[in-house]
Amino acid sequence: FSAMAHVIVKENLINHKFIAERTEGFTDFIESLEKFTPEYAEEVSGVPAEDIRKAARLYANAKNGAIYWGMGISQLSHGTASALALIHLAFLTGHIGREGTGLNPLRGQNNVQGASDMGAMPFHYPGYMRVDNDENAAQWEQTWNIEPGGLSRKLGLTTTEILSHAHEGGVRALYIMGENPMMSEPNLNVTREHMQQLEFLVSQDIFINESGAFADVFLPATPFAEKEGTFSNTDRRVQRVRAAHAPRGQARPDWEIICDLAQRIESRLGRNTVKWNYSGPEEVLREMASVNSDYAGITYDRIDKVGLIYPVPDLNHPGTPTLFKDSFPRGRGKFIPLDYVHVMEEPDDEYPFILTTGRVLEHWHGGTMTRNSVLDEAYPEARVDIHPADAEIHGIRNGDPVKVQSRRGEVVLRATVTEKTSVGVVFIPFHFAEAAANLLTNDALDPQAKIPEFKACAVQVFPARESDLANPDAVVSRGRY
Repeated sequence: FSAMAHVIVKENLINHKFIAERTEGFTDFIESLEKFTPEYAEEVSGVPAEDIRKAARLYANAKNGAIYWGMGISQLSHGTASALALIHLAFLTGHIGREGTGLNPLRGQNNVQGASDMGAMPFHYPGYMRVDNDENAAQWEQTWNIEPGGLSRKLGLTTTEILSHAHEGGVRALYIMGENPMMSEPNLNVTREHMQQLEFLVSQDIFINESGAFADVFLPATPFAEKEGTFSNTDRRVQRVRAAHAPRGQARPDWEIICDLAQRIESRLGRNTVKWNYSGPEEVLREMASVNSDYAGITYDRIDKVGLIYPVPDLNHPGTPTLFKDSFPRGRGKFIPLDYVHVMEEPDDEYPFILTTGRVLEHWHGGTMTRNSVLDEAYPEARVDIHPADAEIHGIRNGDPVKVQSRRGEVVLRATVTEKTSVGVVFIPFHFAEAAANLLTNDALDPQAKIPEFKACAVQVFPARESDLANPDAVVSRGRY
């Protein structure tokens, strides 16, 4: 991306007016681009220099240019820098703040955006108000009827950090809701040790998955088709969710479980500061609108048909499909000089391949919500993609069992010999507990975002025996519809 920026600057394809009126730091930034020639980028990435030039020209010369990226951009130890490099492209060309333009990070699944909006993050209250700001904390103490100073001003921990603190004795109990760290966290052998060191674990989910198997208490929750509420997605559209079926068995909606538990805790502590007596999700939305100005004008009636795109600051506001038309929250957008940063674990003689992980079409994450017999039949087992040239060198044929080993663990699975992957790179989907890709991945974190480096670690690949393949039936059930 920095090489594309290099081309855009060198060929004077920049939007001078936008840069002058809407940004700062441009002079220092262009000096930092000198080394990022397309030839340099080809050397480190394998992408042909001429393709980089073509991409830069196409984007810069477009009337409207939009950038979309998935989670893989973030899942590297330099993920924040990669995202900044994309932002720089939009700043250089002025492809932001207009219809048909913009920067569009695609969230991992539905309502991740909504959870973030409501403060389900260790650094923010609802509305992205920093927790280490006294004024913000005081506002929420008043809103939630908490005594002054009752809210901590310390930044919290991410999921990966929480589990490492369990090892250090700082986290003794954990409440997991709709999450499966025994599939989704990196370096699973260490994650397992950390889970086992917890004194008490609660899992709230729709099925007992790999993490739920560790729980002291399991709270059955309803899936999306049995609940009411809203989803807020990547485009900031807030949409209604309607139950297609009444909850089955002992399952209850998440909000109801949380309120019931909170009331019992308040009673046990002899307090009655927060009522926790919502009548349903619509009342929860009304509270959301009262405390988060982006949602202030959103009601069930207004989103009954197609939803609204926030910010919606009042009941008469039509929504905001396009952000940053006139300015950015900080005033001007800031160019930040970047340098090339290697992944934390490069291939070497002992581990000569780079492993990257991801999804396949037929499955979704750890499978708690979506694993069923039809999809299992379509893609029944974990496989590793390997380039034909690498397969020939290692004596591997299509369908052969192979062992993939990193410095942290190993898995045995069948090989798919394919040119979909590059020479020196192997790919494993992360959907299968019986050959969990995250047994291999590196738990190194991006220093800013604290996201693990799922997309690159060094591995070795060996031929294996049929008897070494894992038995899926020996793994805890992931819940099959």
